[in-house]
Amino acid sequence: MPLSRLLHRLLLLIAALLLSLPVAAETIRFAFLELDRNPRYDDKRTFFRTLSQPFGAPFAGAEVALREARFVGQALKVEFALDRVKGADAKALLAQVEKLQAEGVRFFLVDAPAEVVAELAQATRGKELLLFNVAAADDALRQAQCQPHLFHTIPNHAMQTDAMAQYLVSRKWREVLLLEGPLPGDRLLAAAFEASAKRFGLKIVAKRNFVLSNDPRQREQGNVSLLTAGADYDAVFVADSDGEFARGVPYRSVRPRPVVGSEGLVAEAWHWAWERHGAPQLTSRLMKQAGRHPASPDWAAWIAVKAVVEAVVRTENAPFAQLVAYLGGDEITIDGFKGNRLGFRPWDRQLRQPILLATHNAVVERAPIQGFLHQSNNMDTLGFDQRDSRCKP
Repeated sequence: MPLSRLLHRLLLLIAALLLSLPVAAETIRFAFLELDRNPRYDDKRTFFRTLSQPFGAPFAGAEVALREARFVGQALKVEFALDRVKGADAKALLAQVEKLQAEGVRFFLVDAPAEVVAELAQATRGKELLLFNVAAADDALRQAQCQPHLFHTIPNHAMQTDAMAQYLVSRKWREVLLLEGPLPGDRLLAAAFEASAKRFGLKIVAKRNFVLSNDPRQREQGNVSLLTAGADYDAVFVADSDGEFARGVPYRSVRPRPVVGSEGLVAEAWHWAWERHGAPQLTSRLMKQAGRHPASPDWAAWIAVKAVVEAVVRTENAPFAQLVAYLGGDEITIDGFKGNRLGFRPWDRQLRQPILLATHNAVVERAPIQGFLHQSNNMDTLGFDQRDSRCKP
């Protein structure tokens, strides 16, 4: 056999062997950003936590979503990885973001207070990355402080209080006593409820300020009986971001009325007692991973990873710009085990989602409640509709 033909066959054999070798899978990396010391999770707060406060850091939610993504990743020859990164403050986290982005990380889940989220979002504007807010409910992050690359999977205060207002209206409990605490978070929650009350036709019969103090001069502001006397009302809304006062309000009001807001009946993204639409299976996976009942931030971290995975699958792992366009577009359909097709609002990047109204061990109702309608999407009866948005990204 001529030497040239032998070399040709040898080259063909080598090419065939190379084609038969497995192709290395591309890795899509997520990073979970959190503070070294997050006040939400300190021992004192978790000891007297209210129903509306998390049980612990939601990293387990992201872990569960990543495990679920393995099967679809195999079909696309894509692997998903998750880094957990901590920092003392926004500046330290930003340094970590810049380092990880240089390594190819594009998707960051942020478990931090609103001021940290806002600083990170401002500093990373224009970079090829996405931030997912999985913990901060502050309305300002969806309004004046919004950014085009900042997505929100945790519901904001306006969504929560709109859901609660819808429920109160549906029960014909239209007159409400509002108890507001002295902390900035208390004022934000109270302001959101006042806006919801106006939107849905509730009447706030009185607004009273409470203070947790041993000072005898502030006795009246710390006594539930005194705070709830002298007015007629159908329900008591407590705006207490800390939770220590709110836990003592149920069963202590002068009038026998339901307590809602920060205690009693709460409005949340997720509750372990939700039993429909396959929810117990997700709750079981989250409980196994975290070793505790899952709460709203756990679900928010899970759905953030799931949304990116969905975009990767539907676009066949398209370039970053196409992934972002799909995430923020109308075609995306995310199953959040709450019975509705979920997607992000294009005007403020907030995830449209039902809100669960729950007690400590039962889900009482899911909002939007029947009868509250919207011209295009009933879930936009919760939170900032496009006409209400002050987001100018």
